[in-house]
Amino acid sequence: MPTRRHALALTAALILAGAARAAAPAPFDAAAFEAAQAAGRPILVQISAPWCPICKTQKPILATLAAEPRFKDLAVFTIDFDSQRDLVRRFEARMQSTLIAYKGKAEVGRSVGETQPEWIEQLLEKAL
Repeated sequence: MPTRRHALALTAALILAGAARAAAPAPFDAAAFEAAQAAGRPILVQISAPWCPICKTQKPILATLAAEPRFKDLAVFTIDFDSQRDLVRRFEARMQSTLIAYKGKAEVGRSVGETQPEWIEQLLEKAL
């Protein structure tokens, strides 16, 4: 039977393993976004809606690309098109399925409704 120390070690290992995953999407957080910009990190803002078929197509493509070593520093922030209208306006998005790439503080590319893996990859590469 595991001891408390073993349980704590296992928990810590699981947390570290989760933190090591590249570009796990996170809900948009202004402070984290600004910190990533200040650090000059590549950033992707993903504006989607749960009912959007294009957004559903984009998610596995983005997950596959984010798992590649070259995108290990990519910060991915998600915004819900329906419930976070203030953020949708802040990023001047007109539709769900909008992907916005940043290199630090500079927007370097934007895509709406794109589902071609090669084109999404090219967008992410602009942020590197």
